[in-house]
Amino acid sequence: MVNHQTIGQSTTHLSAEDLAALRRDLHEQCRFRQEQLLQLAGPVTSRAEDRLQRQAAAQIEVRVKLAASARMVLADVEAALRRMDDGSYGTCHLCRRPIDRERLMIVPQCRYCARCQQVREAIP
Repeated sequence: MVNHQTIGQSTTHLSAEDLAALRRDLHEQCRFRQEQLLQLAGPVTSRAEDRLQRQAAAQIEVRVKLAASARMVLADVEAALRRMDDGSYGTCHLCRRPIDRERLMIVPQCRYCARCQQVREAIP
């Protein structure tokens, strides 16, 4: 599937090669996050008493936050792969306009065009 899209003066063109490269990148990110989650689920080792227990508690907190972040990114990557499969990849979820090719090449799992992303981030 070749996706030709025009937004104002910028042109978004996702060739078959672009889509294949983006799909490979998304699959690689998916594998990385799945492996990261497996590693984070492993046991925290601590041998010494007081100080090491505090360090272990801090490590657990970091691991919990890293795991939550990894799960979130993994979900975004899997959703992008589903959008590729159903043909909706590269379309902004808010304004339904095409997402610039350059943005997709940098953040292949993005759901929003740059303008809509800025609007979302500005909302408290």
